[in-house]
Amino acid sequence: MSQPKQLESPLYALIHNEKVSTFNAQKPQDGVVDLSNGDFRGLDLRALDAQGINFTNAYFRGADLRGLDLRNSQLEGASIAHAQISGAYFPVELTADEILMSVNFGTRLRYNTR
Repeated sequence: MSQPKQLESPLYALIHNEKVSTFNAQKPQDGVVDLSNGDFRGLDLRALDAQGINFTNAYFRGADLRGLDLRNSQLEGASIAHAQISGAYFPVELTADEILMSVNFGTRLRYNTR
C-alpha cells in the first residue's frame, strides 16, 4: 500500500498551505490535476474546486471536506478517516457504506463497479 507523501507540485503546495482560493485560480480548467498519493491530513478544503482532480490513494485524515463536490474527482484508494464530510458529494461509484467505513475506520475507498 502506498504511503501519503508531500508532493513536488506547486499546486499541491498551495493546497497544503491552505491557499485554496489561489489554487482554484491557478488550477487548469481542462484536463486532470494529478495529486495522487498526496497527504492532505487536517487541511481545511471546504472551498476547493475539486473538479477533475486525481486524489487516488490520497490521505485526508481529519480534513474538512464539508460541502465539497467530489463527484468528478478520482478517490479510489483514498482514506477519509475522521474527515468532516457533511454536505459533500461523492462519486456515484462509492456506496454510502464504503464512505462510512473510511470515515470511521480509515479504510481505503473502493469503487463499486457493478
